[in-house]
Amino acid sequence: MNLNLENKVFIVTGGAKGIGKSIALALAREGAIPVIIGRNAQDNNLVEEEIKSCGGKVLSIEAELTNPDSCQIAVAQTIDCFGRIDGLVNNAGQNDGVSLEFGNYNTFMSSLHKNLIHYYLMAHFALEKLKESKGTILNISSKTAETGQGGTSAYAAANGGRNALTREWAVELLPYGIRVNAIIVAEASTPQYDSWIQSLDNPEETLLKITNRIPLGNRMTSSSEIADTAVFLLSDRSSHTTGQLIHVDGGYVHLDRALIKEE
Repeated sequence: MNLNLENKVFIVTGGAKGIGKSIALALAREGAIPVIIGRNAQDNNLVEEEIKSCGGKVLSIEAELTNPDSCQIAVAQTIDCFGRIDGLVNNAGQNDGVSLEFGNYNTFMSSLHKNLIHYYLMAHFALEKLKESKGTILNISSKTAETGQGGTSAYAAANGGRNALTREWAVELLPYGIRVNAIIVAEASTPQYDSWIQSLDNPEETLLKITNRIPLGNRMTSSSEIADTAVFLLSDRSSHTTGQLIHVDGGYVHLDRALIKEE
């Protein structure tokens, strides 16, 4: 299926690793131009080189997204280079374990800046160009907003905010023909997730418990599976889809818990 993405420009925050990287690579394979925005220039450049080696077009921008000025500058650099923005993928974030019991005001607010505030700022600064292109916004979110996790109040709150902004922006931007959707991720295999697993006392045992709770195939969702859904939602093949929270999670959130296999 031709997704009609050739030469369209898509900003991907956190596009150097994990889900963001998979989305950037998937966009490039479709002939689109991903703009990789991340805090580490070396990581950004590695993905840029990978895309260019396959004949793709790409731009990488070093930016600390917790800094509002950096968000504005990153969008401005994209516009200076290409003159347009066809879509924004808000993806960057970190499940940083700021809990109710052991967190505090400063760590809670810092986590919101890492995980939510830049979602708003990137959309705000890109909006005029998205109006011109009748583009699309895709927010990557987490099941923690719906299921809870324990010990991660700030991250759960941020993802609740991501989901609410998805629906709010879908309503606000209807007059401009801008579609807004979210992909909800549950247990996905990413470098960040793998590092967390390996930090535990019994990583293999914990991973087995987790995968046993994933109904479809008792396995983790891959980043490429999330990316495949992302490029569809960013394309005009999903032209009548907006305001949706799409769960790419092997049925983790919504299928009956009676399906769960015990050890």
